[in-house]
Amino acid sequence: LQACRIVIAAGAWSHQLSRPLGDPIPLETERGYNTTLPPDALDLRRQITFADHGFVISPLTCGIRVGGAVELAGLKRPPDYRRAQAMLDKAKAFLPALRTEGGEQWMGFRPSLPDSLPVIGRARRHPAIFYAFGHGHLGLTQSAATARLIRDLIDGQVPAIDLAPYRPERFF
Repeated sequence: LQACRIVIAAGAWSHQLSRPLGDPIPLETERGYNTTLPPDALDLRRQITFADHGFVISPLTCGIRVGGAVELAGLKRPPDYRRAQAMLDKAKAFLPALRTEGGEQWMGFRPSLPDSLPVIGRARRHPAIFYAFGHGHLGLTQSAATARLIRDLIDGQVPAIDLAPYRPERFF
């Protein structure tokens, strides 16, 4: 493929692409776990957060999701679904009416950086390559705003906010 400009927004794999470009960004992969139960698992109409116990139960159109556990384990280690099961067991203890059978367990990668801020900006040695990654648990939430900032950079416009806190070279 040929391109005039490239945006690297590959989530937890982004640092593998930035490193050969001369930007060894210290991204770590948080692996998040949850279980989605069938919609009739509980009559739940709003999210319940168990902050002291590290999990959330949320009603979705596809079912009831019990999630919240994370681990720092990189991209290669196999999932440890005992984390999802532990949250499900806690949820059942708090909500005895919760039917925990028939659920689907999930594990996903969350690209996180030491300062909890994403990387938004140009590659140091390659001005036509832009980075937009490392949003941790907020990738979908912040995607539209990040896309707008990247658009401004590519178009040579002044971004709506100061991008200094998000610059890739802050780690070097």
